[in-house]
Amino acid sequence: MESFLGTAMAGSLFCLFSGQPLIILSSTGPILIFEKLLFDFSKGNGLDYMEFRLWIGLHSAVQCLILVATDASFIIKYITRFTEEGFSTLISFIFIYDAIKKMISAFKYYPINVDFKPDSITTYKCECVAPDTANTTGFNASALLPPNTNTSLYNPLNLTALDWSLLSKKECLNYGGRLLGNSCQFIPDLALMSFILFFGTYSMTLTLKKFKFSRYFPTKVRALVADFSIVFSILLFCGIDACFGLETPKLHVPSVIKPTRPDRGWFVAPFGKNPWWVYPASILPALLVTILIFMDQQITAVIVNRKENKLRKAAGYHLDLFWVGILMALCSFMGLPWYVAATVISIAHIDSLKMETETSAPGEQPQFLGVREQRVTGTIVFILTGISVFLAPVLKCIPMPVLYGVFLYMGVASLNGIQFWERCKLFLMPAKHQPDHAFLRHVPLRRIHLFTLVQVLCLAVLWILKSTVAAIVFPVMILGLILVRRLLDLVFSQHDLAWIDNILPEKEKKEMDKKKKRRKGAHEDSDEEEKDLPVGVTHSDSSFSDSEPDHSITLHFKISCPASPAFNYSQSPVFMVPQVKIEMESDCDFTDMDMDGREANGETTL
Repeated sequence: MESFLGTAMAGSLFCLFSGQPLIILSSTGPILIFEKLLFDFSKGNGLDYMEFRLWIGLHSAVQCLILVATDASFIIKYITRFTEEGFSTLISFIFIYDAIKKMISAFKYYPINVDFKPDSITTYKCECVAPDTANTTGFNASALLPPNTNTSLYNPLNLTALDWSLLSKKECLNYGGRLLGNSCQFIPDLALMSFILFFGTYSMTLTLKKFKFSRYFPTKVRALVADFSIVFSILLFCGIDACFGLETPKLHVPSVIKPTRPDRGWFVAPFGKNPWWVYPASILPALLVTILIFMDQQITAVIVNRKENKLRKAAGYHLDLFWVGILMALCSFMGLPWYVAATVISIAHIDSLKMETETSAPGEQPQFLGVREQRVTGTIVFILTGISVFLAPVLKCIPMPVLYGVFLYMGVASLNGIQFWERCKLFLMPAKHQPDHAFLRHVPLRRIHLFTLVQVLCLAVLWILKSTVAAIVFPVMILGLILVRRLLDLVFSQHDLAWIDNILPEKEKKEMDKKKKRRKGAHEDSDEEEKDLPVGVTHSDSSFSDSEPDHSITLHFKISCPASPAFNYSQSPVFMVPQVKIEMESDCDFTDMDMDGREANGETTL
């Protein structure tokens, strides 16, 4: 219940008042890892978890506000493609890993008899046997019976009147009976049915998403099917599960609006359960939480605000962090989960709002126009999340394997468009089958593989830290990705980094200064050459001033009429043919290169 109400409250407030409403707040994997470690630490040291968590949340909220006041978000200019893609890939892998792990656990809860022999089917049995009446003095069978049942037959002194052989396995265990037989430990069909629902939901969603580019049905119908592919897949496989009638694990939704723990209310008391030194000492774990929230929030914001998304409205990094800090303090007081920008869900939100051209030539892919920037979709989604508490009877019909399939699809779909993932696939591709990526035309393949290996190693280190007891330093390691990226300047040239990553701000400034000096020297050399021309007039296009945008092209026109050595000028009049030479010098920096393969410093001679 806390998760439902916290998501509705925090998400709707953020979408209404934040600077970038396209970001979706959620309780992310790294936050849950930290909370689990905090719970284990509190339990092992005899501290009250909720009160300790409250003070950590308050200190972290104050630290977030200090970061906003000191303009600390300037650090995002050092978050390049290397850092953001490494972090987003990690979150995608967490979605994929958890979905598969949950599915594998179903085979442990519902084991399959792999040694089953059809010829010996009569030997497999499981019976419910009445408990030993000598040990059932305090057993109240009527408390476990269905309502409106005559309880006169079912009392501690008359258990023998109950026909135990007709009871189900669950009823037998509830009434205190014993299961006897060589097949009692196995549960038929549930594990395999769960796998069908899991993989079927994933594959159906993937197929319907690609249906947008098929040749069947009008464009609007295909777009509608693709946009609601997840909804259609969930409805289809929920219907399949209902038709078979198996007791697959279902979604648990609370039907009463009250805290999960009966011993607490909706507000956590800040004093009285922990020693006094815990209150100031909670600043240290709060610092780790602040680093994690800051990196998670800002990296997701950088991914959402990529220039590839063609957003028109400016980003609000400081305002977003301000509201995250306010919501963290509020959630800590109410005992709700902490919320921060969710990378995978935010990417899915962006994908659902993308606009494309409605008409195109036959065989031509639609052109991407931009993203619908508004606050309506996020606000409605979070409001519906809160209202879903009243739809508990309907939501309880959704099998958990269906949701695991949705999580698997979200993890796989979020990998699309990540250059790091595309470069990883190049390890398994022969050169002649590699796609026509722009960075492959400008950077040697060995350098690309080396850069990719560095990212893979960083991703492996983050994954190992996340999965061990050292996960408490996970926020610091995310910050360490920025340091690793700075060290890569010592290994790779700025030209290579411009194509496979982004140039750091100070390196970019140095490159701009070098190009300005080089451009100034080229102008002086051209003036000296024009003075030495024997015949002709030189027209030089004025150079763009430093106040102009960076995408300028300087053209130098040189018109001359050289005499041909094979022509006899003593006998015939001279007809001089002008020759025009156009030299184009590009002033664009490496960070603003388009991915269409256009090279800088090109020269064309006519």
